[in-house]
Amino acid sequence: MVRKMQKARIKIASTDIGKINEVCSFIKDISEKTGVALRGPIPLPTKKLKITTRKSPCGDGKASWERFEMRIHKRLVDLGIDERALRLVMRVPIPEGLNIEIEMLDN
Repeated sequence: MVRKMQKARIKIASTDIGKINEVCSFIKDISEKTGVALRGPIPLPTKKLKITTRKSPCGDGKASWERFEMRIHKRLVDLGIDERALRLVMRVPIPEGLNIEIEMLDN
């Protein structure tokens, strides 16, 4: 009987690229320790949220504008997983302001 290999797809998103790289390095270390297959981190397109507002609060005066931008960086990691590796991934310290989703897939 052929056993299907389970895979975890981990999606990481944050406005701070340093936090994402830190969590990705933790996951890489786990895959090296346990010997499971790792694909990634695959960079996904950065979402740029832009807002343009007028500097003057009342509307009188010079028409000058301020532009604000928030960038949301994303990474995708596929991890061939066993029970030990999954336990270690669940214990990875997640910094504040970082969104992480773990989805189990069957090959």
